[in-house]
Amino acid sequence: MAFKPQIKVPATYMRGGTSKGVFFNLTDLPKAAQVAGPARDELLLRVIGSPDPYAKQTDGMGGATSSTSKTVILSKSSHPDHDVDYLFGQVAIDKPFVDWSGNCGNLTSAVGAFAISNGLVDSSRIPQNGVAVIRVWQANIKKTILVHVPITMGEVQETGDFELDGVTFPAAEIKLEFMDPADGDGALFPTGNLVDELEVPEFGSLKATMINAGIPTVFVNAQDIGYTGTELQDDINNDVDALIKLESIRAHGAVKMGLISDISEAAGRQHTPKIAFVNKPQSYMASSNKEIPQTHIDLVVRAMSMGKLHHAMMGTAAVAIGTAAAIDGTLVNLAAGGGDLNEINFGHPSGTLKVGAQAKNTDGLWQVTKASMSRSARVIMQGVVHVPV
Repeated sequence: MAFKPQIKVPATYMRGGTSKGVFFNLTDLPKAAQVAGPARDELLLRVIGSPDPYAKQTDGMGGATSSTSKTVILSKSSHPDHDVDYLFGQVAIDKPFVDWSGNCGNLTSAVGAFAISNGLVDSSRIPQNGVAVIRVWQANIKKTILVHVPITMGEVQETGDFELDGVTFPAAEIKLEFMDPADGDGALFPTGNLVDELEVPEFGSLKATMINAGIPTVFVNAQDIGYTGTELQDDINNDVDALIKLESIRAHGAVKMGLISDISEAAGRQHTPKIAFVNKPQSYMASSNKEIPQTHIDLVVRAMSMGKLHHAMMGTAAVAIGTAAAIDGTLVNLAAGGGDLNEINFGHPSGTLKVGAQAKNTDGLWQVTKASMSRSARVIMQGVVHVPV
């Protein structure tokens, strides 16, 4: 029996922030995969190596974690005053689906560099030396992101001395500005409240802040679910019962936020919302054995991604953290001491991260005009990815 040969698809493997993903130029994809649908999903699943019942993604480009099971499709922007359209696909590891419901803030830091290096940005917008501000249209959530890419001698500058906790080696700093970061067209607080009572069978009634900023996120107090907020990955990810309970919070939060109509639908929407737990600042030892003193942070946060505790912090969740911190009375704001907080430094499993946000209340409705943070990115490998068909 004759089998078809593998196809070769031009691709770039990049690190962005604390994530890695396979980047594609839309026009390089097979024609059937240039539009949304089963052909595109099947291609990306095979590229990454999913679904894998062994949860290793050995036969693909994925790294068997939510941070490394990611794909990005870029194209010249079809929107006025934007340079590039950015579509993100979170690939499930052991299930046959790609979740298109949200953005990846970490990989956003690599979008500008890819766009410049692959001719998706008009050359007139690229200085010989300095910083190119790439106007990104985030197609999943229909929002604008400004990516500040350092340029040296007309080329993307990737090396530098900027250190990012959760990334081993220093690189060039890339500043991100998430404009009007409320997710999609919904309200910043979909329930209309800064704090809700969320009924979860495993816990009873929990106080929760549910926010659409960067990515839909459900925040709860660490103490209310039996944690301190200083946990590392093994403390959570090796506890099957804990994972089930945390997923239940996420599922019930998704219903409360109006993202799904029944908790049974949560299994098909793993990327959003995120679930995170917060606590006041306290000292702890990061996963790198780096000591994080209580005096150096404003609060501690731990967040779940695709059913596991994230090794650092998702960029989009950091936007949600910064946004919630800027609004007096949310659980995040209260954990950080309350009051007017336009910039915070929070502790996560790998270290710390500083994020800022500008919030205002207009006629009783909260709005956030911008959230910002710094990341880094670089190309790891580029060429073609071989895909069985």
